[in-house]
Amino acid sequence: MKSTIKYLILLIIYLACSDTLQARDYVFRNIVMSDGLSGVLVNAIYKDSEGFVWLGTDNCLDRFDGVKVKHFEFRGIESGRKKRVNCIAETSNRQLWVGNGVGLWRLNRSNGELQRIVPEKIDFAVNTLLADNDVLYLGTEKGLFIQKDGQLIQIQTDPNVLAACNRVMDLCLNEDKSVLWMATVQGLFSYSLKDGKVSSWHFRENVPETDYFRCLTRIGETLYIGTMSQGVLRFDIQTSTFSHAPSLGCDVISDISGDGKENVYIATDGNGVHFLSHKDQCVTRSFCHDIRDKEGIRSNSIYSLLVDNRGALWVGHFQAGLDYSLYQNGLFSTYSFPPLFNSTNLSVRSFLNRGKEKVIGSRDGLFYINESTGTVKSFVRPVLTSDLILTVSFYEGEYYIGTYGGGMMVLNPQTLALTYFEEGDSELFHKGHIFCIKPDEKGNLWVGTSQGVFCYNKSAKQIKNYTSSNSQLPEGNVYEISFDSTGKGWIATETGMCIYDPASQSLRSNVFPEGFVHRDKVRTIYEDSKHNLFFIREKGSLFISSLTMDRFRQKSVLSTLPDNSLMSIVEDNLGWLWIGCNDGLLRMKDGEEDYDAFTFNDGVPGPTFTNGAAYKDENGLLWFGNTKGLICVDPKEVDELRGKVRPIVFTDIQANGVSITETSLKYDQNNLTFNFTDFAYGLPSALLYEYRLDGVDNDWKLLTAQSEVSYYGLASGDYTFRVRLPGNDQSEASCEVTVRPMVPWWGWGLIVVALVLIVLLVRYYLWKRLSTLVKSPALSPAEGQEENEHGFSEKQVCGDNNQEQPVEEKYKTNRLSETECKELYEKLVAYVEKERPYINPDLKMGDLAVALGTSSHSLSYLLNQYLNQSYYDFINDYRVAEFKRLVVDSKYSRYTLAALAELCGFSSRASFFRSFKKSTGVTPNEYIRSIGGTAKEE
Repeated sequence: MKSTIKYLILLIIYLACSDTLQARDYVFRNIVMSDGLSGVLVNAIYKDSEGFVWLGTDNCLDRFDGVKVKHFEFRGIESGRKKRVNCIAETSNRQLWVGNGVGLWRLNRSNGELQRIVPEKIDFAVNTLLADNDVLYLGTEKGLFIQKDGQLIQIQTDPNVLAACNRVMDLCLNEDKSVLWMATVQGLFSYSLKDGKVSSWHFRENVPETDYFRCLTRIGETLYIGTMSQGVLRFDIQTSTFSHAPSLGCDVISDISGDGKENVYIATDGNGVHFLSHKDQCVTRSFCHDIRDKEGIRSNSIYSLLVDNRGALWVGHFQAGLDYSLYQNGLFSTYSFPPLFNSTNLSVRSFLNRGKEKVIGSRDGLFYINESTGTVKSFVRPVLTSDLILTVSFYEGEYYIGTYGGGMMVLNPQTLALTYFEEGDSELFHKGHIFCIKPDEKGNLWVGTSQGVFCYNKSAKQIKNYTSSNSQLPEGNVYEISFDSTGKGWIATETGMCIYDPASQSLRSNVFPEGFVHRDKVRTIYEDSKHNLFFIREKGSLFISSLTMDRFRQKSVLSTLPDNSLMSIVEDNLGWLWIGCNDGLLRMKDGEEDYDAFTFNDGVPGPTFTNGAAYKDENGLLWFGNTKGLICVDPKEVDELRGKVRPIVFTDIQANGVSITETSLKYDQNNLTFNFTDFAYGLPSALLYEYRLDGVDNDWKLLTAQSEVSYYGLASGDYTFRVRLPGNDQSEASCEVTVRPMVPWWGWGLIVVALVLIVLLVRYYLWKRLSTLVKSPALSPAEGQEENEHGFSEKQVCGDNNQEQPVEEKYKTNRLSETECKELYEKLVAYVEKERPYINPDLKMGDLAVALGTSSHSLSYLLNQYLNQSYYDFINDYRVAEFKRLVVDSKYSRYTLAALAELCGFSSRASFFRSFKKSTGVTPNEYIRSIGGTAKEE
């Protein structure tokens, strides 16, 4: 009874504090100019139908996709103040409209430029925009404008265009869209869309400063008005009466919006953001700047506010940029038992889930939670000799706790007394390492330690120790003990495996077939519903075997995962295998290609999962130990959530660092970069994609923490770039690009025709020449041959020389004459400077010799003996010169050092830096700075 009362009291305390506790669910990320924002004042925020978030700053329109910010400038405006974006809206035809200090603008999506609209009619500030399908309402400094069916209509609340009431600051429609409400700097106005009637209301008659209405929203028959001096006012449409909403600690309201049903979202210029309940008329949640909260908002001076369709909060500051709450879809949850226990940021190494009773072992001690009685107790030093809990097991009504360096302890859930295990070797069980504890079906408790395996029977009060000296147990620490469905025990140590045979009650290590993993360091063994055994090794891919070991194989979970990344495994009721890694969580089906990857955006708090800590409870929920807490997922919700995923969107495609709109490219536009987004708006470091370029990549490649992929030096041809969320075909997006050849097909045709004509002409010439020779009379010896002064004919002299030539060549193979060296050198330099063969990283000396029509031996003699230079130094000097040429070319200004080095022909980053330093005496970035450039990313 006492425990029940205690639990009820704690529950009441929790409910009273629930608002504060819930507010902590928001984790904010800040975006400033160093992240690409065009200015630190964010005056407007809008999320379009595609998923992009548009930000109006003091001088530009920015588009944010969750990773990168793209700028859209207002061209032709001199005054910076007038560039400030006041409002953004999108009509049903995907036209994006922007209002700033000089008028109305529209984004031309084909060329990405902002175009001024009707400047002859609107050459003053547009303060607010309201889109209703294809109708656009504009609140300006000189009244209301309505754009509909290509016509622009102006409505004034006062005939005097300069009257204060014509400064319309915000707009909203009533329920049936028959009346347009206008917040002005001199009261509240309505405009009937049926008969054009204008009506007005004032908060306090003849007190103009109280009527400065800045923003407006509606819930039901109530208008919420943000003012400059009176806080938030409520206006009852039916009774036409004003009243004050609850105080927010600041009366300057900068932005206000709502969900149309229950919640009003309010931004103040001095006291942060507040959520107001329409029904209860109380503040349900507040967000204020706190220097101690590194995950909160950065300032209390808020200029713009958006709560999007997924519940994410976007906050635009006066001088602190943009804050937005990191989105998580809620698939995973971190276990807590509020207000007594929360596993968030707890490094969970082991746990046991017995319905309402849970025992959690961590790096920071042991935690016992009984949700039925409301009992929570933690055990740390000095109660525990070691705070590092490696394993937890339930046996004969008690919990057995294995620690690292603190022995094995027993927890009684009735008394919550924690005592040492007193059987067997007291030194080991008080101060040793206990790695695993597993009960079998015969009432025994098996304990894997640093000193072998212990089999303990509580009823018989017997304990038996198996070691490498008295059994076939391999030497070293015992990391895993697992009993399969036949009762056979699989025991894994630091140096190998053995099997416990229940019939002979002995350990056997000589029963494994050749090619098995019995000599590897196995950390986890798991049996699925099909009676397959899965072995997770410290190094190596996943190993799968039948119970009899007559069939076994290795399986790569994901080709891009390192072999040492697997940590835990469990099967859900749908037949999926869930595998925790040291860098994420996957699910897959054995024998199938389908898989899914889960990240922070799914609610996974951290990427690192702990060894062997995975469990399926009686309700089919899966639990995992993570370095950021104990997390839980309902597998049945995965397919439903994955089915709602929208295709990825390409945000930019660049050729040679320049954005392109046409996908048919010239032959030298062959360095491509693809930018894309899935609009996750979570942690950028948690981004996970798969991509491939058909024609280049044979398989999907994994991309982490990035949203762009680059390819360099593509040959001419047709390419299709594909990107998707890992294993999710529904999210796949593709883009087709063609790199045209340097010579088109018809050009090759002309070349072939020309070559054929040349061949025919040569053949004709040779035929004519031969015909002439055949027809001419034969020459006599006296006519055809003249003697020299020694009486020998020229033919005889030539014949003698030809006989002596092989003898001279034999002795001249080791050197070239001075004249020959000069000729070969001039030929080499001319060829290299004209044809630029050095940009080919695979260029060999033999290739160069063939091109020059000489031998490799002669070219080597020229370089080594005549020029006193190695072949590679000669070629790399040209590559360094090429780099110097590219680095001053604005066409390559966005390229990294690695990309430029690759374009110059260097095969590796190391050879580039070494050659550049050897040639110039400085590093590449030092050279760039010396010529007045900006150092590049290495």
